[in-house]
Amino acid sequence: MNTSRSRARTWRTAALAALLTTGAFTGSASASVEGARTETAVGSAGGVTETVVRVKAPLPASFGARPAACDWLSYLRYRSSAGPASSADADRVLVAQPGILEGAGAFDSVARNTVTRAAQQGRHIEFWALDRRSNCLEDHTGTATGDQHTAVDYYYRGKQVGGRTFAGFVGNGRLGWMAGLGIEQTVRDQYDLLAAELPDQRVRKDKVLCGGHSLGGVITGYFAAADFDGNPATTADAGQNQCAGYFALDTTVSTSLADLSGSIPDDTNLPDTGLGYGVVQAGLDSGLFPRTLSAPVLLNPETMTLLAIAGVGAVQDPDGEADLPSYLPQNTNIEATNRFLFSKDTATFLTGSPAVKDFRLTNEAVLGALMDDQSVPLAFLQSSVGFFDGGPVTDKNFPVTNGSSAQPGLFGTEYKAIPAVPHGPLYTWRDYDRVGDADDPGYKSSDGTPFTAAGKEVTDIQELARSMGTQPLDFTEQYFPTKLVTDIQLSTSPQVKRLVVHPDGLTANPTLTVLAGDGLLAGRVPAELHPVVADGYQHLDVLTAAPVQNNGRPEPVSTALTEFARDPR
Repeated sequence: MNTSRSRARTWRTAALAALLTTGAFTGSASASVEGARTETAVGSAGGVTETVVRVKAPLPASFGARPAACDWLSYLRYRSSAGPASSADADRVLVAQPGILEGAGAFDSVARNTVTRAAQQGRHIEFWALDRRSNCLEDHTGTATGDQHTAVDYYYRGKQVGGRTFAGFVGNGRLGWMAGLGIEQTVRDQYDLLAAELPDQRVRKDKVLCGGHSLGGVITGYFAAADFDGNPATTADAGQNQCAGYFALDTTVSTSLADLSGSIPDDTNLPDTGLGYGVVQAGLDSGLFPRTLSAPVLLNPETMTLLAIAGVGAVQDPDGEADLPSYLPQNTNIEATNRFLFSKDTATFLTGSPAVKDFRLTNEAVLGALMDDQSVPLAFLQSSVGFFDGGPVTDKNFPVTNGSSAQPGLFGTEYKAIPAVPHGPLYTWRDYDRVGDADDPGYKSSDGTPFTAAGKEVTDIQELARSMGTQPLDFTEQYFPTKLVTDIQLSTSPQVKRLVVHPDGLTANPTLTVLAGDGLLAGRVPAELHPVVADGYQHLDVLTAAPVQNNGRPEPVSTALTEFARDPR
């Protein structure tokens, strides 16, 4: 085995053990309250201290009735344990907006890697992973128990946890307030949070780097061009003057969705923006149009909760045989998702046989099957976490045939595989840094194409499991505001165009663009941006990749962010 990979694995094991003993996975530490702000300790490991911060920021009365929790903004704060306690005293603060259907927990690995790398160079920086306001609707009670059966019983069978009963997944009729949660309120939330946490505008301008992943790059573009006091002549409040620089992770800093092709599935419930801004907004206000983005398979609150539950199992008992597929309730939503993800061809999808519960899988293999680029069809959900092991595999030719895609698009270009023998061997998971080892079976597609290679595997499945199943703020965003996408799609309408008050703000500060080599912009890299390209990375890998790669070199995304934080010029 490669010795640098072995050392990396030893470091990760020690760090995870430290996190478990500090209560990082349970959020059991005490909170300190300072007026309308709380900061709760999550844990410290590897020289990084993580807390979850909540700041009270009530919505205007015009939004109408909403849960009290939705008048707060939240973020995960990562800082050097040896650094200053006050954010204002840090050498730099990176503030990251998540992508579509993405929450703060998705930034866990890149945040830790960046803070650690900077500390090794003698600099103490912070990384703030933002949660959008709509994440206030999520209930973590079940997953916080750290037990899969308890979580399933809580979310799907009405059983109590600690005297609490799940109120159910929130339907459109209870989401009237989200009809106004578009790009204007989203960038206002970021400004209000920055102003509350770093009251001195000069500190913000000197130390803050603003950026994001996927859609977060577009939100950063609108933030950079915004004016927050209603007077364009006074510019201390302008978005560009809250940041010393911008960073874009598998995206670009812009006010257009053009660079995010394939990030929104065609079967989502987005209204037809060809109707115009006024009609779309009236439909959202009345409830005629859905106020949150979802799709019938995988991308809805009920099924996205399953991702977190799968992460819980992979953390607690990675090599144990999973019973999650058979323990889940059999409803139409879950059945359709399982068929979509685990069918080898159209006939299997239509008949439902063999089903995922017919295969023997470890808990890690279940999570890998849900998230790996050789398994999950949707490109914007893919990460490179290794491959199946323990038994023969076969081509997954549904919903598209292996080798049929020349461009990443919605389904990506990686060949897909699925276990071949139901009721057979126990399928395990070969982690990213064991791909290519001497004992690797080297699985190939039916046309002789290797499914993967060491250079294309970059994310540790245990780090991914921790991010998905144990963070106090979710990896996913169960209730993504429809208006946030329709506003940007209608960017030329007067109601949205007026928000771009300072268009020169997009280029007013230095910008770091980091792209996944096999991500959304693969094959059409904007050379004029002089991007850093992370070879072999998928769209999510820019957030989830391990600190040491299979070539023995440091992880390139956090390396680039660390250098940019040192000197953005």
